[in-house]
Amino acid sequence: MDEIRLDDIVQMRKLHPCGSDQWKVIRIGADVKIKCLGCGRIVMMDRSVFVKRRKKVLQPGPVPEAETLKRMLNEGGTP
Repeated sequence: MDEIRLDDIVQMRKLHPCGSDQWKVIRIGADVKIKCLGCGRIVMMDRSVFVKRRKKVLQPGPVPEAETLKRMLNEGGTP
């Protein structure tokens, strides 16, 4: 399954009525909540629907802190 991060900036396949196709992921879980970067409208959809409608990730969100610590420990570094 494709990774979805909080604060991802994504491009959707269809334009929003305001003319923008760029959205920011503001909540993830079973559902994904996204905010239009053109007009600020917030939309919530099922994760599977989101993955189908997403065209590409324009700017990935930050890596979660727990994942960063795990990577550091696997590479032999100390937190």
